[in-house]
Amino acid sequence: MFRIRQSYREDAEQILTVAEHLDTVNLPADRAHIEAILDRSERSFSGERKPLEREYVFVLEDLGKQKIIGTSMIFAQHGTRRAPHIFFRVEKDERYSVTLDKYFVHTALRIGYDYNGPTEIGGLILLPEYRGNIEALGKALSYVRFLFMRMHRDVFRDQVLSELLPPLEPDGTSKLWEHIGHNFTGLTYQEADLLSKDNKEFIHALFPDDPIHTELLPSEVRDVIGVVGPDTRGVEKMLRRIGFTYANQIDPFDGGPHFCARTDDITLIRDAREVVLSSVDDADPERPWAILAVERAGQRPEFRGTGARVVPLEDGTVGVTAEIRRRLGVEAGDTAWMAAG
Repeated sequence: MFRIRQSYREDAEQILTVAEHLDTVNLPADRAHIEAILDRSERSFSGERKPLEREYVFVLEDLGKQKIIGTSMIFAQHGTRRAPHIFFRVEKDERYSVTLDKYFVHTALRIGYDYNGPTEIGGLILLPEYRGNIEALGKALSYVRFLFMRMHRDVFRDQVLSELLPPLEPDGTSKLWEHIGHNFTGLTYQEADLLSKDNKEFIHALFPDDPIHTELLPSEVRDVIGVVGPDTRGVEKMLRRIGFTYANQIDPFDGGPHFCARTDDITLIRDAREVVLSSVDDADPERPWAILAVERAGQRPEFRGTGARVVPLEDGTVGVTAEIRRRLGVEAGDTAWMAAG
């Protein structure tokens, strides 16, 4: 039995174990960073932080083993005056010589900064042994973020960004960084990655404002610019299905593509609604799948979500099993938010 919930400070040890499987900028495998992230998350869920400073961490639990097996995150705004969203624009530079009658279209990378940035989703990690589960755990862990955005629409920006991982080297380094970033900063990929978790000023100070023509790079570097890595192709497929498109932007560290969508055009947000839950006896796998979520106020606010097979009934209610209601902590007749997947 599995359930998604908001994170708490005491989850640090288990989330550190999950983070070690990917070790990303958003969720680094470092205890101090994890503890700081969870502190911000708990204060975001409680409403203590300013809306655009909020960072939310969701965890997926294996309730039978009392174990956290996955995470996902929302950053209410990625890109401010103090910490801009930094990216490479992937531009086309067209050239024609009358003398030679030759025409070329060159690809160029131009550094860009967004000081009033979009909402960002990230931190999606699911332990390998739980991938491919019949309950579509990865999909539920990803989709729950969009349902939460609909529940708190006024907190979030009008555009949502997702930065996808590109193909990386076996040691986790980036060919793009070795041929561009390293030459402009003198830092290794690991050093720059660690520093950027807290401070990206060195990018603004040291990277050139002029475009960088990719023809000057080796072919093996050009071939990974804007390419989705093998472990992230499922995420790309999901994002495209719900309304995201490639933004012709890449990460300046690793060359991974940026996907964007207008918040209100994302199908999960656009079509989400509140429903009254009723009871059905079994979870037929042929029934429609949806993501469900509830929120409870109190001394310690609690957000819960789960993927479920649902049954739209003639009385307008949505039928779910007793197990699903237990995961959400609700009874028949209670309301929940739902988005069909």
